[in-house]
Amino acid sequence: MVDLTDYLWIVWLVFILVCVIIELLTLDFTFLMIAVGSVAGLGANLLGWDWWVQILVAGAVSMLLLLLIRPVLLRLMARNAASVPPSNVAALIGMGGRVSSTVAELGGLVRLDNGETWTARLSPDRAQTRIDPGERVLVSAIEGSTAVVVPDERTD
Repeated sequence: MVDLTDYLWIVWLVFILVCVIIELLTLDFTFLMIAVGSVAGLGANLLGWDWWVQILVAGAVSMLLLLLIRPVLLRLMARNAASVPPSNVAALIGMGGRVSSTVAELGGLVRLDNGETWTARLSPDRAQTRIDPGERVLVSAIEGSTAVVVPDERTD
């Protein structure tokens, strides 16, 4: 009769692989700590320890990593994320540009400082009713694919 505990190392490898795949999908460091703990269980298996000792070793190492290392990694990630400049639509808010086609309440075109041309409309909280071509504007909001602009108060 075949002793299935002789092939327990395969179970450890599959479990480690599954944990790493889940970690890649969640990016929360929880399954990464469990995978590293499972590597310790695999090491116990390779040393010839009993299956229940392997599980205890994997559980203990996983718990230590979850309680000690994971919070440090999460703090590092949060600190690094705060220093990343905004991207996509968030990067357009406050960006300057020049009017290409007269901008009024119903629309117009604006060429932003990053080189993109956007359909634009005048912000409703402004008394001004139109901005002529060549004038400077600032993006105050993005609504769908339209930039809501206000006249740039700075002098060129």
